[in-house]
Amino acid sequence: MPLTASDVTLVRNAIHNPADPRHFMRVTPFERLAVARIGKTELARSGTASQVREVGYDIYDPVIYFPRADVDMTRLRQNERTTHCPLKGDTAYFDAVVGDQVIENAAWSYVDVIDAAAVLRDLVAFDTRLVSVVEESA
Repeated sequence: MPLTASDVTLVRNAIHNPADPRHFMRVTPFERLAVARIGKTELARSGTASQVREVGYDIYDPVIYFPRADVDMTRLRQNERTTHCPLKGDTAYFDAVVGDQVIENAAWSYVDVIDAAAVLRDLVAFDTRLVSVVEESA
């Protein structure tokens, strides 16, 4: 008999990878003002961002996802890179353009989302090694 998510985790209200129930995430409202910047250039500002906490091969740092409506998409240029996550779906990656500087793969968005992770559709996340994502006072 195949394992189910409840056989291997005590985490309730999580989204599980259908092929590996030990790989799961929880998506929750961030409930604070989130801002993404490169230097002094603001790329996103949102009071309705989501936070993703994921467990897979490791316990990953939380990632803040911004609604596209709260992202300055004029500063992001989609590139050729794509990846696939069996828990979330397929991504598109974006380079950030700040002045004459291009920061490769600064952001990503799930463009072909699996049904269980539909909450991530039309959200954008930033690579925090390249972009500062901080909580600010409203």
